[in-house]
Amino acid sequence: MMISVCMATYNGASFVDAQIRSILSQLSQEDEVIVVDDGSKDETPALIKRFNDRRITLIENSVNRGPVGSFKIALEHAKGDYLFLSDQDDVWHPDKVTKVMTAFQDDKAVVVVHDAIVTDQALAPIDNSWNHYNHSEPSQSFVRTLVKNGYTGAMMAFRRDLEALILPFPSKLPMHDWWIALIALKHRQKIVALPDKLMDYRRHMGSVTGRHRRLQEIVADRFTMIKLLWKR
Repeated sequence: MMISVCMATYNGASFVDAQIRSILSQLSQEDEVIVVDDGSKDETPALIKRFNDRRITLIENSVNRGPVGSFKIALEHAKGDYLFLSDQDDVWHPDKVTKVMTAFQDDKAVVVVHDAIVTDQALAPIDNSWNHYNHSEPSQSFVRTLVKNGYTGAMMAFRRDLEALILPFPSKLPMHDWWIALIALKHRQKIVALPDKLMDYRRHMGSVTGRHRRLQEIVADRFTMIKLLWKR
């Protein structure tokens, strides 16, 4: 029962050390962390190598591929039975892996998602719930999820069985977490949404999730997703 944690990094030297430590402390010696660095200009790769932990595999992109492309590479290299997605700048709570794995085993889940405490750059709390802060919760409805994505990759894990459905990522995929949730819903895979806050979710100037987007982008992404899903 091997766990693979898939992480994408880019210029995350200020945060990545704390995040990796919070992850490794919950893994067994048989588990792994696959880190794909997307051409960082700072000390991120060096900090990761400094762990000198055989559970960590660092892959350095020769060209910038963005979050979707980097997570695709990480998932393709992962060997685990259960795959956890991770951002570079959060901090996992000590009970995250245990509670997620319990949901997989007791509830027979294929996908498990959870809530988080929203913090600032220094981990000072901003909101006690990411779902509240983001004005959205994971939905069991395919249509509702297509209209508004309530799934966040950093709070998502899934069984390897789902990988055959989600990979390869389409070349024009807007968001990987949205895609994973919609594929699971389309194929009637069981999703369990835990109310537990299992990590500190940092919000700062470098954050990708939550950036302001124009209405034209939002509408275009939904049309793109419909076309991509039609083929799967």
